[in-house]
Amino acid sequence: MKMIHDGNFSGWMRVTLLFGGIAILVGGLACEEVPSLVRIVAFCGGFTMIALGGFCSRAHALNVKPFDSSYKKARKIYEDS
Repeated sequence: MKMIHDGNFSGWMRVTLLFGGIAILVGGLACEEVPSLVRIVAFCGGFTMIALGGFCSRAHALNVKPFDSSYKKARKIYEDS
């Protein structure tokens, strides 16, 4: 199981980030017994996971590779010899 496949998160990782983030966000908002700081951290962490999963899904749909190292090849092309 690879987390990064072809310069982007693999499909199972994107889905896990999305649904895991939703679960953490809703769980943080639903628990009234825990201190408010824990609820705020859970909300922010869940929101961040949802955003990361959504951005990676959009990058996959547009065939963008955010975790690829192809910029190194482009940098070598423009170096002064």
